[in-house]
Amino acid sequence: MAKDNSGYRPAGTHLLLDFWGATGLDDAVGIDQALREAADACGATLLDVRLHEFGGEGGVTGVALLAESHISVHTWPETGYAALDVFVCGGCDPRDAIAPLKRRFNPTDIKITAVARGFEPLLSAESCIAS
Repeated sequence: MAKDNSGYRPAGTHLLLDFWGATGLDDAVGIDQALREAADACGATLLDVRLHEFGGEGGVTGVALLAESHISVHTWPETGYAALDVFVCGGCDPRDAIAPLKRRFNPTDIKITAVARGFEPLLSAESCIAS
């Protein structure tokens, strides 16, 4: 990972994926497989996958626990929307997780937001509280 202007390297990169017009949002088995494929694609070490189905027309929420952090999912089948987070550190590239997730959910529209996590803060929490 490259350094920014401050000279610090981020702890990892956090991708926020918004999928609209998505399908398969109530299929926990398919979502489990997609999280596993996404973890493998970005070179992460999968520790566990935990999903909860809300039943009926409800969606699925869950997380793939990774040695390098996590991939999470929250789905709303009634609106065709899925919110996914891919946060990894080390030599993993979260962008490589996008393709398997797109294949699974087949969204018509996507928004991807990338956030570098773990940069040294300009002010410490203690200095903010003391002010």
